[in-house]
Parts: sequence; C-alpha cells; structure tokens
Amino acid sequence: MNDHDQDTTEPCDPTQGERERDEQSEDYLPIAEHGLIGDLRTAALVGTDGRIDWFCAPRFDSPSVFGSLLDTNRGGFWEIVPVCQVATRNQFYFPDTNILITRMLTADGIVEVQDFMPVLREQDPRHRQRLVRRVVNVRGRMRLAVRIAPRMDYGRERHRLERMPQGVRFASETLTLSVRSSIDLDLDDTDAHAEFDLTEGETALFVLETDGEDEDPASGTGAGTDEAAAAEELFEATVVFWRRWLSQSTYTGRWRETVHRSALTLKLLTHEPTGAIVAAPTLGLPEQVGGARNWDYRYVWIRDAAFSLYALLRLGFTQEAQGFMDWLTERLRAATDRDDGPLHVVYSIDGHASLPEETLGHLEGYRGSHPVRTGNNASGQRQLDIYGELIDSVYLFNKYGVGISHESWIDLCAILEWLLENWDSADQSIWETRAGEQHHTYSRLMCWVAFERMIRMARQRGLPGDLNRWGATRDKIYHEIMARGWDPRARTFVQRLAADADHHPECILDASLLLMPMVKFVSPVDPRFRSTVDAIASRLVMDSLVFRYDPEQAPDGLDGTEGTFSICSFWWVEALARTGEVEQARLALEKMFTYANHVGLYAEQIGLTGEHLGNFPQAFTHLALISSAINLDRAMG
Repeated sequence: MNDHDQDTTEPCDPTQGERERDEQSEDYLPIAEHGLIGDLRTAALVGTDGRIDWFCAPRFDSPSVFGSLLDTNRGGFWEIVPVCQVATRNQFYFPDTNILITRMLTADGIVEVQDFMPVLREQDPRHRQRLVRRVVNVRGRMRLAVRIAPRMDYGRERHRLERMPQGVRFASETLTLSVRSSIDLDLDDTDAHAEFDLTEGETALFVLETDGEDEDPASGTGAGTDEAAAAEELFEATVVFWRRWLSQSTYTGRWRETVHRSALTLKLLTHEPTGAIVAAPTLGLPEQVGGARNWDYRYVWIRDAAFSLYALLRLGFTQEAQGFMDWLTERLRAATDRDDGPLHVVYSIDGHASLPEETLGHLEGYRGSHPVRTGNNASGQRQLDIYGELIDSVYLFNKYGVGISHESWIDLCAILEWLLENWDSADQSIWETRAGEQHHTYSRLMCWVAFERMIRMARQRGLPGDLNRWGATRDKIYHEIMARGWDPRARTFVQRLAADADHHPECILDASLLLMPMVKFVSPVDPRFRSTVDAIASRLVMDSLVFRYDPEQAPDGLDGTEGTFSICSFWWVEALARTGEVEQARLALEKMFTYANHVGLYAEQIGLTGEHLGNFPQAFTHLALISSAINLDRAMG
C-alpha cells in the first residue's frame, strides 16, 4: 500500500460522544440550578447565573421566546450579569411568594436581580403579561451587562427590532415583545444590549410585556409616571397576592415550609383562565443526558391533574380544585366513543386532544440530548388507569368540595358504561411505554377504583346507577388481581397479569403498586402488601430513591436508561408510613428533601449522583411530596 492508499480514518473512540457532552455541559447550567417564576398563564426559568433560558409566551404551550436551555446558540436568552468575575451566586424566593431573587457576590460588591411576573388579583380580566427584572445594587459599585436575545418560535422565526421611548420592541410574524428599560439599550441585528454602572442603593428596571404597547411598563398600578415607584407597587401587589393565596392552606405540620413551596409550585403550573394544571413548564429535558427520552410535558395529563386536585384539596385550596373540575367537566362533556376510550390521556391547556409530536431538528438539545420534541404522542395511547384516577378525584371533590352536578354524574355513568365493557383490555398504563400494550396490574387496580368510587358516591348521595352490575365488576377485578397479579413464588404483586389463573405471572416489580393501600384496595398491613414492599425495597429502592421498574426486565420500547422517579420515592415514604415503619419513612422523607434544589424544586427524576433529570419542575413530584408529608404527619401524631 503506497502513501496515497493508506487508511487515514481515525479509530473509533467510544468515549468521544461523552467527551463532547462534557464540553457542551460548560455552556449549560445543571437543570437544578434554576428557579421558576410565572403569572398563572406561562412560566420562566431563571438560572443562578442571572439568565432566563426558558420562557414561552403567551402560554405554557406556546413556542419558546427564550430557549437557550435547549440550545445555547440558537435558543435565545435574557441575561443580566456583573462584568467582573462572580465569586458566589445565591438564589431564593422572597418569603411565601413566587418572586425569585438571584444574588451575585463579587469583589466589587453585591447585586440582586429580582424576577417576577406580576399577578395582582384572582381571575383578573385586565391581566397584562409582564416579566419584571429589577436590578438592585446592595453594596459597592458594580458594572453590569444586559443582553436581551429572543429567538421566536423555538428559534425558527426571524424578528425585527424597533426603538421605542425608553426601550425596544421585538416583532415577528406571530408575536411582539416590548421591553422598557431604565437604561439606554444598544441594538444590533437581533439583540438589545448594554453595559451600565450601579452604585450602592441604585436600581435598574427592565419590564418585558407580550404584545405590549408603547406605554409605561408599570402603568395600571396607580403609580403615575414614576417608574421606580410603580415597579415597587407591582412588587408589593404581587407579594400580597401570593401571601393571601398561601394563607388559605390548612397544613400546619412539621414540614410547613417545604409543603408550602410545593403548593406554590403547583399553583404556578395552573393555567388560571381554563383551570388546567400542566405537568411541567418545559419540554425536551432529558431523562438521561445525551439520550433520546426527551418529552414535551407542557400539557394536561388526566392522571397528573387528578392527583394534583387531591393534593390541593388536602391543603384547603378549593378554588383551584373547582377550576380544574370545571376544566374536567368540559372534557367529560366532549367525551367520544372511540376504541381507545372516551377520554384521552393528555390534552392541551384548552382541551384539544390532538398533540402530534414534531422534532425540532435545528436545536441540539440540553447538553446534546436530542431529538427535541414538541407535542406528545401519548395522547393517542390507551391507558385504562386514567379512569380510576379521574373518578377518584371527582369522588374527593364531591366529598370535600361543593359536590358534582347532575350533568357530570350522567357523564361519569356513560364513561363507566364503556369501562364495563373494556376494563379487561391491554393498555400502555401509567408509564406510557412504547413497547406495545400489556395487561398491567396497575391499570386493573385503577379500574377497580373507578367502580368502587362510583358506588360510594351513588350511595352517599342517593345518585342513580346500576350498583349491582358495578359491584359485580368491581369484585371480579379484585379477584383477578389477587389471582393473576400476585406471584406466590416471589410473594409480591407484579407489573403484569399472568396469562390466566393457572399460570404464574412474570416477576417484574413496579413501584406504582405502592399505591394499593392508598386507594383502599388492600390494608397496609396485609401480608401480601408487606411482602410486596419488601420485594420493592430489595430490587427498586436505592437509599430512599426509587426506580419505577427495571427496563432490562420489562423493555419499554425506548433506548437508553433513566434516573430514579421522584414521585415513586415519595410513594415509598407513604407506603412505609402506612405499614407502620414510621421511623424509616421519616428518614426516607428527610433524605428526599436533600435532593430538592436550592429553592425546593424537583425535576421528574433524580440521577444516581443526585443530579436532576427530566422536565422541571414537575407537578407529579410536588403533589406526591405533599401527600407523603401529610400522611407521615398523621402517622407520627
């Protein structure tokens, strides 16, 4: 072989992708290094570095305006940072509010960035969507830099810049953003930016408004033309709003601050105009960095919202429960007769069930985790468990709220009629696997809940229904779970039913079965449940962190691995408490609290080294925290 024929191909390096992700990671904050602000219509993530790297406007499920969380180069951001080196960064919430304060300490002084989206009153017909960033120099003299770099429609849509009195307007074909500033901004082709000095006690003010007009950014507060005073008035009004809302809480237990932060987070994930509760405000954050398990969670899962309603009711927030029930009533009214069931698994905020997945191929994804997807194909899956979770939430609302209407009862009866004919079908169940339909024990469990709760409501209120038929089906499901969902060899309930009563099921554990006593299917001290807890402890629990199942044992049709599921970890706490292992439960709960980020927020999953994974923050996790804390408080007396 001569020189021209030599093979110059570099040998394959299996660690190359990992090294590239490590290099990319320098451009991305850890998921946990963020706080959340919002106005009950949308939300923004603010990093500890003073950068807003995720913001969709005007709704949670709108395209992103700032999206550098998913692509540092193409996503867009809004940063306010000291020009000199920052020695220390801190972030906290103004007490009992969703106003976020980021402190940056340097050799020259200390500066605070106060971020909030004003909410002045409940169900405000005159609500204006504004994002306020107030910069306060606490000590010394500080030179700071600001850059406002929106990238409309996930970075796909161009925009033009226009100067306006005391600010700038960013206008695209679909959205206009106005930013008023107390300092002069320079403009280039796409961004507005400046450097400015603040001495001790001085402030700078920036107010972004969606589809805003050329007007005082703090107008409508009765503050006249003094922008600083008007911004202070907005701040104080927003403080009053959040504290008045939180004062409705009936929780007075041991973990009040932690539980209340979870409640405030759930409130932030509520879309007030419709009553919908989104699963998370983000899309595309990976369950494994560099992996493909990256989903869009900015929608309303019947299951998640039903559990959220339970948590809100337990804390005394009946208005939010009523808002979600109103949203749910509209879905019941619109239920259709289709093979996969009258209800869809997931809906948009305003109730649309068609959420086709689309890949945003131009975005590299968080630390190279792609594809980045919008939409969610789970909306077309059959997940029979949602009917139990839905009807259980209605039962709780009927018990602790104002009660359901005649029309809602008739709609529920129609849904139960469908379930009478389909409860024994295969489905994808709670974890939305993409490996085909199976006969899941958890889905059977929640079908049992659906019939049991309908019978309870009918008897409590004297409502009409075919109680004999409902009761017979309920009992048939019970016996089927005990016969086909129980592995007598391993002495544990399992993920999937046996083919029939004469065969043993495959011994695949599933953390969702920890809910059995919580839904009143078995006693928490039933020997079968106790031994199931022992089996899950030995196979799925790692120092209080809990995997939902073992993907190697039960392939889910997806590539890659995942972290531990935070909601399962809180279910574990509650299961221990209910079985009488109160000290173990308390220790597990305190350990779980250490995995929260610096402002008390949780992503969907926790990795083996404590990193947050998946969409952030996740409603499901926070409602499970609330439930476990309340029940452990009760167990401890």
